[in-house]
Amino acid sequence: MYGKCGSMTDAQRIFDYMPDWNMDSWHLMINGYADNGLGDDGLQFFLQMRTLRMKPNEQTFLAVFSACASADAIEEAFIHFESMKNEFEINPSMDHYLGLVGVLGKCGHLYEAKEFIEEKVPLEPTVEIWEALKNYARIHGDVDLEDLAEELMVDLDPSKIQEFRNPTPNKDDEKVKALRQLKEASYVPNTRYVLHDIDQEAKEQYHSERLAIAYGLISTPAWTPLRIIKNLRVCGDCHNAIKIMSRIVGRELSVSDNMQFHHFKDGKCSCGDYWR
Repeated sequence: MYGKCGSMTDAQRIFDYMPDWNMDSWHLMINGYADNGLGDDGLQFFLQMRTLRMKPNEQTFLAVFSACASADAIEEAFIHFESMKNEFEINPSMDHYLGLVGVLGKCGHLYEAKEFIEEKVPLEPTVEIWEALKNYARIHGDVDLEDLAEELMVDLDPSKIQEFRNPTPNKDDEKVKALRQLKEASYVPNTRYVLHDIDQEAKEQYHSERLAIAYGLISTPAWTPLRIIKNLRVCGDCHNAIKIMSRIVGRELSVSDNMQFHHFKDGKCSCGDYWR
């Protein structure tokens, strides 16, 4: 629970006081650290688990790959992958290959990830694996690879075609004023993430997490951290804006999307600007 709320300090405290630890508790901690941008701590947890002679299973290595992605530990991820196969005799599933694609993609090795999918994965690529590559290509600004991955993804599942809507945004003065403050702090809107068929001004304002943060800032004490939860992936434009917000207001802003937590503080994010 604490890990999903972005408080790994409390999660660690509860773990330390547990009378005994099963595999699920270890997995929760490794995944918790990975999801909160603390992959190095997650990998240390795995080493601690091995020191206690606990035998990892399929789920353990999925958590380890998530931690490697969070820690930008490409070489270590492939060492663990070989260990999984040879030392522990675990046959890799598509989820394990997807985890390695995540490690490569997060670190910006996009074409190595594509080559890995096409040449190293012995299973037929799935919608999820092409969608992951598409998302990493978008994060790193490789439009050509993003389009290619999206085409391959849609070939497997036509329902993945993006839908375009025409919402009516609320253009009140407070939102415009807040946007001007961000621009004065060197923020430049990146509207390529907005797929709605709306005008440029609306594209710069139509972001639910930024509105939620604005409401939270005026509704909570100035010294408290602010946590926002959304059920979709945070877009790159909002990610940049929230980093600047955290520097302007001097507060810790935590945003949980459908994949992980982002902890913004002093103009930086715990994910290092790369996320799944």
